[in-house]
Amino acid sequence: MTETETDVASGALLGRAKQGRERILTAIREAAVAEFSRHGFKGASTKAIAERAGLTKPQLHYYISSKEELYEELLYSVLNGWSGAFIFDSNSDDPKRVLSSYVRKKLDYALDNPGLSRIFTTEVLGGGRNLGKYWPVAVKSTQQKVDLINRWIAEGRMRAVNPTLLLMQIWGMTQHYADYGVQVHIMLGLAPDEPIDREPIVRELTSFVLLGCGLAPD
Repeated sequence: MTETETDVASGALLGRAKQGRERILTAIREAAVAEFSRHGFKGASTKAIAERAGLTKPQLHYYISSKEELYEELLYSVLNGWSGAFIFDSNSDDPKRVLSSYVRKKLDYALDNPGLSRIFTTEVLGGGRNLGKYWPVAVKSTQQKVDLINRWIAEGRMRAVNPTLLLMQIWGMTQHYADYGVQVHIMLGLAPDEPIDREPIVRELTSFVLLGCGLAPD
């Protein structure tokens, strides 16, 4: 085998090893989301996470240093997801369009990541002890949205509302469909594993928010 052929073979082996590692890390993450969302931080165990991921406990700890580190990684992934997805579009200064887009993105994220949403909710219900670093960032991000809504109100472009309460109501309404998924499926007459039709929910929530702001829905 020539030197070039050896390099190619080594590269292929490294590539397969990297892919294998990524598959294992994905399995660990999915298992951790399932366990933490069902049992919270205290109730979840690394043994259960390892078994769900198809690993032994020693194998799991080859990839992670501790349950605490894994939990924090998942917790901040949902916070980073919100920060990245739910920024009011500075290129659009139309209250109706911005708020409508915000409702849809928030609902989509909740339904696409129900386990992560429940992990965050469970953490908050438990006192939010692991969220100390997050709150200043969240307050700053929320205040930027509040300032924009207040400007729209001052310009007479929407009804005078409490912007902070408006945002929290949107959070609560959209996350309901992830955090209370069991109830949602029962009330809608769906099988436990049957997908939720998002479009009627988006229409209802968007109309509710826009009408509350004095804006006519489509």
